[in-house]
Amino acid sequence: MREESAGIIIGISIGVVIGVALAVAAFFCFRYHRKPSQIGNSSSRRAAAIPIRANGVDSSSILSDSSIGTESPRSTIQNGPNGMSFWLGGPKKASVVSASGILEYSYKDLQKATYNFTTLIGQGAFGPVYKAQMSTGETVAVKVLATDSKQGEKEFQTEVMLLGRLHHRNLVNLVGYCAEKNQHMLIYVYMSRGSLASHLYTDKHEPLNWELRVQIALDVARGLEYLHDGAVPSVTHRDIKSSNILLDQSMRARVADFGLSREEMVSKHASNIRGTFGYLDPEYISTRSFTKKSDIYGYGVLLFELIAGRNPLQGLMEYVELAAMNTEGKVGWEEIGDPRLEGKFDIEELNEVAALAHRCVNRIPRKRPSMRDIVQVLSRIIKYRHSTRKHHNDDSSTPRSDAVIINMDQLDHRSPRPELRRVESLDSTVESIDA
Repeated sequence: MREESAGIIIGISIGVVIGVALAVAAFFCFRYHRKPSQIGNSSSRRAAAIPIRANGVDSSSILSDSSIGTESPRSTIQNGPNGMSFWLGGPKKASVVSASGILEYSYKDLQKATYNFTTLIGQGAFGPVYKAQMSTGETVAVKVLATDSKQGEKEFQTEVMLLGRLHHRNLVNLVGYCAEKNQHMLIYVYMSRGSLASHLYTDKHEPLNWELRVQIALDVARGLEYLHDGAVPSVTHRDIKSSNILLDQSMRARVADFGLSREEMVSKHASNIRGTFGYLDPEYISTRSFTKKSDIYGYGVLLFELIAGRNPLQGLMEYVELAAMNTEGKVGWEEIGDPRLEGKFDIEELNEVAALAHRCVNRIPRKRPSMRDIVQVLSRIIKYRHSTRKHHNDDSSTPRSDAVIINMDQLDHRSPRPELRRVESLDSTVESIDA
């Protein structure tokens, strides 16, 4: 009996020990498996909240702490279209910022930054533009979209997503938006030197010299080439004109108002023709079909504006057509040169730029060059100018007894310029062409 009791006690003790051991083992296994799972979930949550889109490819990454501002956002996060998240709370810097740089600003903060929307600096086709001084010290431009727009909240968010993905040094980039109180606003980089039109047609600015005009033409061409060939999906501007070309503090040009009237958002009816008369492609007026070649027509008109300093609404193209009858589209364009230039331009350069502009406004769209071709031609002109100037400076540094003075009339007999390798104009290219 005693032996049976001892056996039972020993069995129970062994069972308890085994049970405890199994419980301890199960506890440690649970802790071991739970920790990686939590880490994985935390990382995935952080990655999901910070969608990054680099060079047209959707991927996710975490920005470094160097991009974190000093002001903290509100604690709530609102998910935008396509999974994009925005920190709310106005212009305060968020601890995580989408790579496209899109922030949501509060109506109250924009109202304060624009002194209750009294700092009007322009009136565009899509609404007024105000200068805003933010609490962070930065200056931005606030475009208030027309309240009679039929665009709903979802369409506006989609538009913001599209514009936020278009980044190039020759575009006026979107930096934020506001969608409150039945108002849709877009916040852009502020361009301190105003529009190209204000420099061409007002007396408050010094006349633009010829070299700067050619550089502006190249800047605009690079921005449009990016929209046509670098953006995914590609974008047609639809309203190329001098008032939509803005200049920064260094007088470098950027294209504004791009992407605000995509083909699928525009009705085909005659009453809905988009664009500005004087720049409109005749093909578009007759077919209501807007293409990249229509943008190129508008760009050609812009080139003639830079050459002649004359507004398209004041008979510029009629003036050009009369000149073309005498020039045969190649030489002799100097007769339409802007009087404000006072003849201070390279005749051969002006003829090359004018011949390019004349091809851009060809009435047959397929005969117009592409933006890539235009960038190549203008890049070659500027590079040739710099190399010629460098060669001239090298020669002048060494006095020669047999120096020859070349008459300007002899320029037409100068040897043809060598063909140069094309200079790409997307984001990877250099800021300007240096000798």
